[in-house]
Amino acid sequence: MNGIVYHDDYNKYDLGMDHPLVGDKPRKTIEFLEKHSIMDDVKLFTPEKATDKDLLRVHDSKFVKHIKDLSQTGGMLAFDTPAPAGIYEYASLATGGTILAGEKLFQKFQCMVNPLAGFHHAGKSFSSGFCFFNDIAIAIEHLREKHKLERFLIVDLDVHHANGTQEIYYGDPTVLNISFHQDGRTLYPGTGGIEKIGKDEGKGYTVNLPLPPGTGSSSYLDAFNSIIPLLTKQFNPEIIIYQCGVDTHHSDPLADLYLIHQTYYHLAKKMVELSNNTCKKLLVLFGGGYNSSASIKSYYNIMCGLLGRKDIVIEKNIQDMKSEDVEQLVVKLKKLLAPFWEL
Repeated sequence: MNGIVYHDDYNKYDLGMDHPLVGDKPRKTIEFLEKHSIMDDVKLFTPEKATDKDLLRVHDSKFVKHIKDLSQTGGMLAFDTPAPAGIYEYASLATGGTILAGEKLFQKFQCMVNPLAGFHHAGKSFSSGFCFFNDIAIAIEHLREKHKLERFLIVDLDVHHANGTQEIYYGDPTVLNISFHQDGRTLYPGTGGIEKIGKDEGKGYTVNLPLPPGTGSSSYLDAFNSIIPLLTKQFNPEIIIYQCGVDTHHSDPLADLYLIHQTYYHLAKKMVELSNNTCKKLLVLFGGGYNSSASIKSYYNIMCGLLGRKDIVIEKNIQDMKSEDVEQLVVKLKKLLAPFWEL
């Protein structure tokens, strides 16, 4: 069975009309999925807010209090992240959605989706990048405590590096954190270098592939297929968290990768295959995407890939000019990971 969590208050997670993150995308996404009969094939659940206990499994108390205080009056969390009044409630609700979706994977559901999720720039005591609480880590710690899990796989394909998630799990061998992203030397948050592979017992369990601007679908898919299936098989996760941000699309205004709509379908199909071959528990978090129309079509294609539907949105291919560069990066990454994995 497959399901999706959604609350109409998701649309109040809105950082302003002059900000890239405008709050109506979750509603528009659900409406598009309804129009194309996707919602007929999934069960819909309504989330509740994450509790302070949930948040404090990951974030320190001063950080949580700071967001609560900002939420009373409005203000700025960071240079790029306004904190509108009420944001504590809406960020807690989005986080609660990820927790609920994760829980449903232990109640006969094999794939669960949260359309307002994947806030990977939030660390233990800091955040920016339009994020407030790291719902990925909070859900992991909830599931670790309740279900005694020991192997969590994160596949984060958002165009921006998962710096907050990396900070939380950099020394933790129970979390294999894979991030494909545009090279941080060319894009926020400026982190995620290929040499960053973890520390202490967690060395080899952080995997970064920083892609050059202009990377297209062909080399992206080749890199995915060269690295992620082998790591997944060897790690044998008990749950897979798939942050499938679509700000890698060629039309996204904030970044410079050149993926097309069809790519998201193929990636989602592959993620289902990896889940089916291991844990049969796939938690899908829609992540970033700042061209609303293109993002919704990409999310639709992801849902088609997850559900095995073939009536996807198709657009003209874009010539991939970075295949040799990406191939060299993959070779370099494999050498760095060779002491830890058979690649």
